[in-house]
Amino acid sequence: MSKVKAGGSSKNIHNNAGQRLGVKRFGGQKVSAGEVLVRQTGATKIAGPGTYISRNFTIHAAKDGVVGFRKVKKVSFTGRSNPRTQVVVE
Repeated sequence: MSKVKAGGSSKNIHNNAGQRLGVKRFGGQKVSAGEVLVRQTGATKIAGPGTYISRNFTIHAAKDGVVGFRKVKKVSFTGRSNPRTQVVVE
């Protein structure tokens, strides 16, 4: 006799489209206001001067200029500092 009830197998369930995340404009590139710079889930990169972050953590250019990336230390709620990349438009 079988020890477990019929479990079956689900085969064709992992066919979702990718979210197309990542950096869209790289350092040194010219951008205009409103352009998408980075698409991300969660704030892995943070918005610096000349940029703003939308509800789904997408970073946009707030003004025309040149994209740059900086390494900064972000202090978390507990007081611990975490390294983050800051996106800036100058």
